Amino acid sequence: MLLDLSFKQIQEYAEQKHLPKFRGKQIFDAILNAKPASQTNLPKQVLQQIESDYPHFEIVKKLISKDGTIKYALRMGDGQVIESVLMHHDYGTTLCVSSQVGCAMGCKFCASSLNGLVRNLSAGEILQQVAMVNKDLGGSVKKRAITNIVLMGMGEPLDNYQNVTKFLQLACDEDSFNFSQRNITLSTCGIVPKIYQLADDGFSVTLTISLHAVSDAKRKKTMPIANKYSIKQIISACKYYFNKTGRRISFEYALIADENDSMQDAEKLAHLVRGLNCHINVIPLNDVKERGLKGTQIKKAYAFVEKLNSLGVNATKRRSMGEDIAGACGQLRQSVVKEES
Repeated sequence: MLLDLSFKQIQEYAEQKHLPKFRGKQIFDAILNAKPASQTNLPKQVLQQIESDYPHFEIVKKLISKDGTIKYALRMGDGQVIESVLMHHDYGTTLCVSSQVGCAMGCKFCASSLNGLVRNLSAGEILQQVAMVNKDLGGSVKKRAITNIVLMGMGEPLDNYQNVTKFLQLACDEDSFNFSQRNITLSTCGIVPKIYQLADDGFSVTLTISLHAVSDAKRKKTMPIANKYSIKQIISACKYYFNKTGRRISFEYALIADENDSMQDAEKLAHLVRGLNCHINVIPLNDVKERGLKGTQIKKAYAFVEKLNSLGVNATKRRSMGEDIAGACGQLRQSVVKEES
């Protein structure tokens, strides 16, 4: 599929189709600028030659929050629906992209895995989310409207390692969107061997760990991955990643009412990360009605952060965004699928 090819590979593809070299450049630019085939400057006979390989994506739903957050439901060529979220920050515009349709991890606070894993996204399907939202914002491949990417949407990125790392290469290619890896964050629930592999393969994106508990026993209640990898193993992998890349580690800690939000939990969390160059994002959980879990009250969340800071841990409460537009990951896709079923 053309989506998955680099600029050089698309030029080779054009040559194989006996097309002039400049057609490869036109095809490449059209795809990264998210132009439907009918809106390109390619001749009809060329379009007929590449029709079966040309990507077909559409925005099927777009929700705009009162805080400016935009949530997109995107339909891919095979009809599957995924979601992407655009967030505006002081430091730039961040797009949160999906890496899978659904998710196999089964975390109890996440709507993405309610129906399990449907399939992995290809590298190009992840990249096309960037292209489509960038176009919707009025940007182009050479003048991006998106400054940062977060692999924190539907799916577990390290469970789709080959396609995700290929996406990183495509997104950072100077012929493509030319992102710096420093402006890309990868969030994982903690697939330990893949954290080591990511470092050994030479990637230096910001690594974010979805931790959400301070003991293996508590973590197992909400995160099935904890039955395979312990918190101790995850921390060791994070230290390895930092030593290899020099990149500060981030931990996501979603506060669930009466589950992991006590001052004792804060003390144990501070002890766990002591000596590691890291930052903790404390997040009052977005309620997911299908899961029956409730987020911690804001006042208690701030107290949790203050406790961590008093213990010498760099921590902040992450600003909740898009709560009025199905803010939790996977909720928009669920609504679209229900509407169409």
